[in-house]
Amino acid sequence: MKPRAPCGWLSRLSVAALLAVSWPAMAYQLDDWASVVAEARGQSVYFNAWGGDATINEYLDWVAGRMADEYGVEVVHVKLADTAEAVSRVLAEKAAGNTEDGAIDLIWINGENFAAMQKNDLLYGPWVESLPNFALTRPQANPEVREDFTLPTAGLESPWGKAQLTFYYDSARVDEPPRSIPALLDWARAHPGRFTYPLVPDFLGSSFLKQALLGLVDDPEPLYRPVDEADFAAVTAPLWEYLDELHPYLWREGEDFPASSAALRQLMGDGELSLAFTFTPSEPAVAVANYQLPKSTRSYVLDAGTLGNVHFVAIPFNASHKAGALALANFLLSPRAQARKQSIDGWGDASVLAMDALSERQRAAFQADSDNPARLPPGALANTLAEPHPSWMERLEQAWQARYVAQ
Repeated sequence: MKPRAPCGWLSRLSVAALLAVSWPAMAYQLDDWASVVAEARGQSVYFNAWGGDATINEYLDWVAGRMADEYGVEVVHVKLADTAEAVSRVLAEKAAGNTEDGAIDLIWINGENFAAMQKNDLLYGPWVESLPNFALTRPQANPEVREDFTLPTAGLESPWGKAQLTFYYDSARVDEPPRSIPALLDWARAHPGRFTYPLVPDFLGSSFLKQALLGLVDDPEPLYRPVDEADFAAVTAPLWEYLDELHPYLWREGEDFPASSAALRQLMGDGELSLAFTFTPSEPAVAVANYQLPKSTRSYVLDAGTLGNVHFVAIPFNASHKAGALALANFLLSPRAQARKQSIDGWGDASVLAMDALSERQRAAFQADSDNPARLPPGALANTLAEPHPSWMERLEQAWQARYVAQ
């Protein structure tokens, strides 16, 4: 039987032309990780993350190099001054009908912005449980990797690191630092101009408001429910009374505030302050190692505990390069990337991995440099205060701005 000649458009193409056709990549399947990695190759992932710290930026440069070499994925760090910028962009794209070609592939996110994106259906997922490295967090034993500012993450964001508010001081200037929020006011009175906090709504500045409030209220329970369910004025009255008393004793008498945690650290390095704080417990040790802070720097936490959380990365619903974003999120959870991030030679950000889920060789990479005197002693972070409901953060920021800026 004589073979039939090809029909339709195939009859007009030569074999060479057929081979030259660029066929679309097969869609990845979340339950087939190999398909994700295959589709990710050649993609450019636009990672929107705060760009206000040189140490973090250098770490992300290292991540970009590894992703290019090992996965063929280009990582472009889009440096943000405020994560809300990225949230607003995704929201604007949705309003404009852009549901498939978004400009943002991955976002470094916190609870307040996660809540806003979830409320407006701006997130892709669920996807986190499909990451091979997510199992290394042992989520059943560590529920904080599935919760962001009291809200369940529902598989819509992947844990990246742990943070806890940590104070640090220059021991050459300070014999005994304050160990509570009320004691901080007494210390500031005795050492005027030697302490301050970042301008709200900078994340660290807003975190100071929450830490102070937790240290002043008799009953913190209302802070863990939506703010509209509480008497905001009554709950926050002790905070405003406290800040009114504190501000005259701050750096520049509370008439000016540093713009960020990096600016706060710079004031410590320049000797203008004697006491400061950070949300990255290893930051003082990293800064001492980098000659940004004096060797006399020491770290500590308040006796009643300090605010702590897990920070995450999320994928917008309309991300253009979802496979590349998935591959990047998984790499960020790899033992190698987490160990380098935790190292004072990398970033100093605490790992979310469960050490008992790692091999002995992998655990060895997380061993701390105990010779750095600015590092917290073992067990210092055991007393962690949970983040209030995310709705409190925006209300606190608005009230602070109205009271201390719009005058």
